[in-house]
Amino acid sequence: MEYLKLCDSDYRFMQVVWKNAPVNSGELVRLCQEELGWKKSTTYTTIKKLCQKGYIENTNATVTVRISRERVQAEESEYFVERTFGGSLPQFLAAFLGEKTISEKEAEKIKAMIDEHRNRE
Repeated sequence: MEYLKLCDSDYRFMQVVWKNAPVNSGELVRLCQEELGWKKSTTYTTIKKLCQKGYIENTNATVTVRISRERVQAEESEYFVERTFGGSLPQFLAAFLGEKTISEKEAEKIKAMIDEHRNRE
């Protein structure tokens, strides 16, 4: 399976787009300069690249999202767990938690998510 993956700089750019879309490309240049310290040419290069990859669309100088943040996060998470832990969620959680403690509220929320996604026979 080919996963949706973004390098760090593209992900930071997409964070700006997800937060502001639809956004005029000139305004996006300004936002990227403020938030990322990018030059105009860097922003336009990234717009072009991510349009070609299908993440965004730039029509009449308005940038819109084609792939949601949630979809990217889900696929990147799945890719990471598959690559790093052989797809094992328990191994991932054990490594992630390590010596950390979680609150009762966090534990209940995790339990509820597990129950919601549990295979029903």
